[in-house]
Amino acid sequence: MSDSKTDRRVVRTKRLVRDALTELMEEKGFEGITVRDLTEKADINRGTFYLHYRDKYDLLEQSENEIIQEIQEFIKEANPNDIVNANMLGEPLPFVVKLFEYIKENGRFMKLILGPQGDPAFQVKLKEFMKENFLQKIQTISTEEDMLVPVDYLLAYVTSAHLGVIQQWLADDLKQSPQEMALTLAKMTFFGPGYVAGIRKD
Repeated sequence: MSDSKTDRRVVRTKRLVRDALTELMEEKGFEGITVRDLTEKADINRGTFYLHYRDKYDLLEQSENEIIQEIQEFIKEANPNDIVNANMLGEPLPFVVKLFEYIKENGRFMKLILGPQGDPAFQVKLKEFMKENFLQKIQTISTEEDMLVPVDYLLAYVTSAHLGVIQQWLADDLKQSPQEMALTLAKMTFFGPGYVAGIRKD
């Protein structure tokens, strides 16, 4: 069998197992799930499961890492100059629109791991990922000397705010479109919470 066919089969199998994990977490919570539950739901044998995962904890960790890797792929395409242009035009960042589209595509799983009963370790990992990427992008168009606040506090504020907005969107069952959410986030990021709340000087 060719490598490409093997790769496609592996991707398909992992997708089936992740979908099974999602359904079972919705039904009984992560701690209540067994490997037997997963293999029956995904319609695979135990040998196939153990070929890819040590146990259900490894499955969860790998699934979360895959989410971050997939987000990384389209964030790499982000042009820092887009940040400046979007700020001037009051438009959402294209890669942020893609981020919300991706979250929507994986909404059931994301809602579970980022929800109240989700995985705190993944939330920490996601925030660290966001910090690294935000810092890399901002350093190409600004310097610490230009910043009005210490960079560590800026990163903590932005990443916590972004994650909070994503979690609220998931909690609201993704009612707004990815485009609307990206624009909402852009307004809050560029203009600040006080301005968007209507607290402005005449």
